[in-house]
Amino acid sequence: MIKEILIPSTEALPEAANEFLELMDDYTVYAFDGEMGAGKTTFINALCRALGVEDDPTGSPTFSIINEYRSDTTAELIYHFDLYRIENLEQAFDIGIEDYLDSGALCLIEWPDRIDDILPDDTVRVKIDVLPDGSRRLTVNTPD
Repeated sequence: MIKEILIPSTEALPEAANEFLELMDDYTVYAFDGEMGAGKTTFINALCRALGVEDDPTGSPTFSIINEYRSDTTAELIYHFDLYRIENLEQAFDIGIEDYLDSGALCLIEWPDRIDDILPDDTVRVKIDVLPDGSRRLTVNTPD
């Protein structure tokens, strides 16, 4: 199923995150694709807040590669990956990427193209496009 969510401004992020939550179902791995500056980290941070993460996820795990959050409402573990610095699958295996993907915890992945070959078949693909007026369009493609 393909669904689009329009985000006209940063003020609309909480509403967009809640709309995204309604689409999540039981999927656990989400691959966020978009150009540099498209708003992947910003949207994932809004999504984490909507999921009940009280600690403000203020940044991208660019240098740590993985940030771990816990929802204060569900006690669910959430892993936020920024794979921009991963150069090959071997580096991903070195950080234990497969264990995270198979953990059943929520995995939100930026720059998923770095590990496309090992993403689970039921990965939800999310494309973030910057529109000419500066707004964002999320295209959410859930496996059928």
